[in-house]
Amino acid sequence: MIHDLLDAASAPASRIERVRLFALRLPLVHSFQTSSHRKSGIEHILVELTDADGGVGWGEIASPSDPFYCAETTETAWEIATRYLIPAVLGTASAQPAVCEAGWAKVRGHEFAKAGFSAAAWDLCSRRHGLSLAAALGGTRSEVVSGVSLGIEASVDALLEQVERQTVAGYGRVKLKIAPGWDLEPVRAVRDAFPGLELHVDANAAYPRVEEAVEVFLALDRLGLTMIEQPFGARDFLAHADLQQRIGTPICLDESVVQIEDLETMLRLDAGRILNIKVSRMGGLSQAKRAHDLAAQSGVPVWCGGMHEFGIGRAANVAISSLPNFTLPSDVSGSEKYYAQDIIDPPVRAVEGTVQVPAGPGIGHSVDVDRILRDAGRRFDSAEIEQRERPLARLGAVS
Repeated sequence: MIHDLLDAASAPASRIERVRLFALRLPLVHSFQTSSHRKSGIEHILVELTDADGGVGWGEIASPSDPFYCAETTETAWEIATRYLIPAVLGTASAQPAVCEAGWAKVRGHEFAKAGFSAAAWDLCSRRHGLSLAAALGGTRSEVVSGVSLGIEASVDALLEQVERQTVAGYGRVKLKIAPGWDLEPVRAVRDAFPGLELHVDANAAYPRVEEAVEVFLALDRLGLTMIEQPFGARDFLAHADLQQRIGTPICLDESVVQIEDLETMLRLDAGRILNIKVSRMGGLSQAKRAHDLAAQSGVPVWCGGMHEFGIGRAANVAISSLPNFTLPSDVSGSEKYYAQDIIDPPVRAVEGTVQVPAGPGIGHSVDVDRILRDAGRRFDSAEIEQRERPLARLGAVS
């Protein structure tokens, strides 16, 4: 059935007739700091696609608000979505993911914006076929192992308290954000306090070239880490390859791999031996699956990274994490770790660090539309735009 959803020539799906966008902000339970900034709340854009038969699919544009992780922001995503992606989707022959993706193929970049629409198309079509999203993607697991990501804290003691809280909650893998000046001391303290914990670090491209940071990474290499994630700039494959030759700990690439060609470069240069697949960073579920398949063929394990998604995006991450080569814990922790109240029912729940993969159609959760309508700070409805433009079109025709 996955081929039916991916293949534009397969049995036709009903065309998309309405698109709605909702910009929604949720406060974080605990503020989160990376090497670039601290945030206490998250604003994402929700995408609702409705086809001619009344079927609905939901996706989430999980772009950051500021251009620190990547060039995209909530503002750029809104502009690209309303000006380019919505017209492209409304002009396609069907809601199949492959057809929708072909409709916006001329739009370069803006992967986060595309990913929200891609997920909505996958959700809509898998519901239409009576399949769970995981099954539609080719998933093989009924549950996935989750890890948690912890930001930079005010002190080492505060970080140790956060790690203790997550291990008590049952999470067996913890990722620590690091940056110049906040690296070896906190990581060593966590390793000493939790010697059996599966632990890895993420620099979010915060370090200069190898020679200026090599002593830090040689020291981290001795701490038994699962991986060192994205130490250098997104396009600096050579620096990652250089460091990988000097340390035994696998380097994991994140920001560097946006297109399949980037993954091929990583593999050819041995610039990383683990891949973080973020659905948003790679432009959607179809591209994420292609990356998974290529990594599997190359013997490179993958895991699913997160962007503090709300429940809609988190559910899509759970679905893709059910594919067989997601052999490392993914960032699909329970909703309550980040949000006091999510926008799906039931929320994503982790029990002893494990999340069940929904078996119901689509993402397998109901969406709290009433709350979204009530709390959205900004909205766009293609039906309302069409209604406003129809009289103008008629006037133009008469003149």
